[in-house]
Amino acid sequence: MALLEKGEISAVFSISTSKNPPSCLTDSYGTPTGLHAIADKFGAGAPEGTVFKGRVPTGQIYDQVSIEEAERNLITSRILRLRGLEIGKNSGEGRDSYDRYIYIHGSNHEDRIGQPFSGGCVEMLNADVIELFEQVDLGDLIWIC
Repeated sequence: MALLEKGEISAVFSISTSKNPPSCLTDSYGTPTGLHAIADKFGAGAPEGTVFKGRVPTGQIYDQVSIEEAERNLITSRILRLRGLEIGKNSGEGRDSYDRYIYIHGSNHEDRIGQPFSGGCVEMLNADVIELFEQVDLGDLIWIC
């Protein structure tokens, strides 16, 4: 992932996307393509590794969860919720990125960053998603290709 500021690359981050093929369709578990905007930001000030459920911090850091829960792909550190901006592609009935809860977020499986493994979200190293979170604003554009 590249962060552009004034038309110049200011940062580059390793990411992971879906283990399924890219897809904008509901229930595809594919990462949606196309133009998006940052619709919501969650987790400002939370400790690195904080686990979120329903966009709310659980009070746990990912290394404090049960072994069973740690096997799952947890949402950690920060959440940038995306809204698709292309009606009929990633916005609208049956294909809406916002309704699908597509996020950019941290991961408890940082060793997998760089490989496809998510359920549709864009996942990052926890330190990187915190850095990105601080540099972007609501409404900033995200292009997923």
